[in-house]
Amino acid sequence: MQIRTAVTLAAATVLLLGTGTAAATAGWSPHPHEIKPFLPAGSTNPAIADGVALGKQVATYTASGLGPAAANPTAPADSPERYVDFPGGALPPGVTVTEAQAVNTLKRVKANLAAAGLAPGDVVSMRAYLEKPPGAAAADFAGWNRAYRQFFANTDLASGQPVPVPLGTAPPAPPLEVNPARPARVTIEIANLPVAGWLVEVEVAAAYKR
Repeated sequence: MQIRTAVTLAAATVLLLGTGTAAATAGWSPHPHEIKPFLPAGSTNPAIADGVALGKQVATYTASGLGPAAANPTAPADSPERYVDFPGGALPPGVTVTEAQAVNTLKRVKANLAAAGLAPGDVVSMRAYLEKPPGAAAADFAGWNRAYRQFFANTDLASGQPVPVPLGTAPPAPPLEVNPARPARVTIEIANLPVAGWLVEVEVAAAYKR
């Protein structure tokens, strides 16, 4: 895997303990079982946070990188469209292939976490690798971010209520997975992913709440 362009680097968490930036004094450290986010001030629905601190007794789980499942047998093998899991392989209005693959991938991440007794709300860090679609000048970060909001960072920090999110160009609607977690996240465009046709690969780490 050749890393080509580092594009987004930020941090967040799964257990939201406040709505503003956490102020830490010199010598501060989290309690042994604490999961503490540092959220940016001035927003009630940030996609990511400034950082997350884990206490030394917080058990964590690290998943291997996952990409989308080959859910569209009507598409040519090794094509990006092969990994679209919408009915009949048809993309909803405005949904990009990267966005569709990302939704597919994040469903697989959710299943992987469930097998370990965890859920998307337990995720504390994430790495996303994107390959540019055939013929495109760059990776589709906008499509990835729309898919990400379907599963992460889609509640209002002040009210706790879900925030409608768009899928493609459709009007915002309830997210596929209501989840306040804002994991520490890096998104990178790379030259080649390990499976022909993949445009998205995601790896996560999650924390077991006591």
